Amino acid sequence: MRRWLIVVLCATAMAWMESATVVYLRTLVGRVDPYQAEPLPISVDLSQAELVREAATLVMLLAVGWLAGRTWRGRLAYSLIAFGAWDMLYYAFLAVIVGWPRSLLDWDVLFLIPLPWWGPVLSPILIAAMMIVGGTLVALHDEPHRPIWPGRRALALNLIGVLLALYVFMADTIRALPGGIDAIRAVLPTRFDWPLFVVALILMAAPLVDVGRKIHRRNLAKALEPS
Repeated sequence: MRRWLIVVLCATAMAWMESATVVYLRTLVGRVDPYQAEPLPISVDLSQAELVREAATLVMLLAVGWLAGRTWRGRLAYSLIAFGAWDMLYYAFLAVIVGWPRSLLDWDVLFLIPLPWWGPVLSPILIAAMMIVGGTLVALHDEPHRPIWPGRRALALNLIGVLLALYVFMADTIRALPGGIDAIRAVLPTRFDWPLFVVALILMAAPLVDVGRKIHRRNLAKALEPS
């Protein structure tokens, strides 16, 4: 739990820095609420800086997980915890600093790599919550001599869910691709495909269910061991 708390503390600090930086950038281009005409920065320099900032954030979150874990499974699990906590707190801190998002259904540009992702704030928060739960299950129960990890079938279902979610996030941008960069910059979605996203969430939850069952069986076996 000490490692878990330190990882979450680090993610909390990163979330505040990330939200403050985003406020500075969006205030500079008049886009505190991104859901408006021409939502993406016009400046090429700002767009490039934003892409590098996103990539740097991912590297830092992975580094936190690498330092916290003792096995490759633990390192990945702590990275998921760090990412999930950072993502959820990022929106909480934005609301504290500038009063946006006003609700969990406000639209946001979630990511820019490889194409802009669009979705209501609630959608990444749901994924972040699953990342925290799944990462916590592995991080707190994985031992070098008794590994805990989802099976291949659960991981395959998770991958399908991830791809579906990515499609939902980028569907409008993908449809705008033939129009070039100007069309991509002008994308402003009006409908989020919640039914398909819910299917994606269910598929992405497969590793959580699998790991939870394995932990339950392990605890049951311990309880049945003769004293």
